[in-house]
Amino acid sequence: MKVFNTTGKCIPSMHYMVDISRQVEAAAKLVRRGNFFCINRGRQYGKTTTLALLKKKLEGEGYAVFSLSFEGLGDSAFKSDETLMFASLLLMNDSVEWDEVQNLSDSSKEVLRLSVSSEDKTMDSLSFNRTVSKISKTDKIVLLLDEVDAAGNHIEFIHFLGLLRNMYLKRDERPTFQSVILAGVYDVKNLKLKLRPEEQHQYNSPWNIAVTFDANMSLPADGIAGMLAEYKADHHISFDEHFVGQMIYDYTSGYPFLVSRICQIMDESGLTWDREGVLAAVNHLLKEHNTLFDDMEKKVSQFPTLAETLKAIIFGGKRVSFNYYDRDLNIAIMFNFVKEYQGATLIYCRIFETWLYNLFISNAKDTSIYQQGEYDKPRFVHDGYLDMRLLLERFCVHFNEIYRPGHDDEFVENNGRQIFLTYLRSVINGIGNYYCEAQTRDLTRTDVIIDYLGQQYVVELKIWRGEAYNERGELQLSEYLDYYHLQTGYMLSFCFNRNKQPGLHEVVIGDKKLYEVVV
Repeated sequence: MKVFNTTGKCIPSMHYMVDISRQVEAAAKLVRRGNFFCINRGRQYGKTTTLALLKKKLEGEGYAVFSLSFEGLGDSAFKSDETLMFASLLLMNDSVEWDEVQNLSDSSKEVLRLSVSSEDKTMDSLSFNRTVSKISKTDKIVLLLDEVDAAGNHIEFIHFLGLLRNMYLKRDERPTFQSVILAGVYDVKNLKLKLRPEEQHQYNSPWNIAVTFDANMSLPADGIAGMLAEYKADHHISFDEHFVGQMIYDYTSGYPFLVSRICQIMDESGLTWDREGVLAAVNHLLKEHNTLFDDMEKKVSQFPTLAETLKAIIFGGKRVSFNYYDRDLNIAIMFNFVKEYQGATLIYCRIFETWLYNLFISNAKDTSIYQQGEYDKPRFVHDGYLDMRLLLERFCVHFNEIYRPGHDDEFVENNGRQIFLTYLRSVINGIGNYYCEAQTRDLTRTDVIIDYLGQQYVVELKIWRGEAYNERGELQLSEYLDYYHLQTGYMLSFCFNRNKQPGLHEVVIGDKKLYEVVV
């Protein structure tokens, strides 16, 4: 029976998979046009699986596809440009010997065999070019290079790309590859970030002949539902696959690893395939160590200005205009930390946002507000429900004790969200999670959605801008509660008026009850 897979490529006969034929066809179309291009996405975004299915599709159309990876090649292969070219042909010939390449003529096989039979383990660019031209004259050759990030640590690989570029530019004079496809996290333009971080070297690309592969590789909600329908039939169980599929999408935005991992956790842990089961799987996922999160933590540490940009978005409510040419945003996009939404830059998905909250707040465990939350934690849960009203009241008390009115106003206005979320995190740590609703995030208002023991709570965080503005916020929150099918909502207002009245106030709007705390 099939299983959910989160390691290596997915194989349709062995693993439950979302149908990705759309993106495979988008890549195949570029191959038919003779384009060279890159497939660049974040870690564990399904690149290798896409290449495997693309290879199978192209073979059915008569192409001879060489699927290679430079990952695992020793440093000796990158000793010089010549040794790398020889290693590349050696990998191609090895694929032929293991019968991994279909549609390749006997004459082309012989050309490859002879090219690597010499005792000299180096090869100049002319010999490499001639070998490729000879086999391309007879057969339609496609080269797939996976995991190019590892090779990107070597300047010899950049030179190798320059050679491929030169061969592409002369394709009308001499036969060459029908298409070359590079796959990795770093796009080739940014490979030099790994070699030369100085800004003047970042955009000298040896691969400016590549066309853009902009197919959406995220998994859609209906595709997730289709995968779950197959799982449901195989296991003879009943649940609403469309509801569960949409909920998984809402938390992952279709990030392939996250989708598969949530399903894998639910399957292996025997969770129910419903709302509570998805929330439990999300909570489990956020607490575990995995290669994706480990890599994200590494990138945040490696690029400090990226970390500051992410903090400004998630804590400051900053609306960062989407600009591909902004260096930090370009890096964030490349690693799939963020995405574009209606011209603004948003964290890629709810799970990433919560994970980033946890990462940044983990440095605040020694703060007074975090310690007060840990002390208060036992009093907030009654009969399986989180007493959000009491939580806000206690936060108000601690806030006014720790942050003196009139002395810390500027700090609080800039960091109020982070202060509250630090307190909240200490309370729900290990049991619940939270995220900020992207559509309501701005400098003056943010809606925090809290998932705790299968229940959801909506808390609006805002800066006090006057009574009229506050009333509009109350109305907005009451309308927003309808979306979550909730009757009760909560507001936390940071007010800097000298004559403010801190504390909790109850507001009734229609059939909705709002508890507002002013600090």
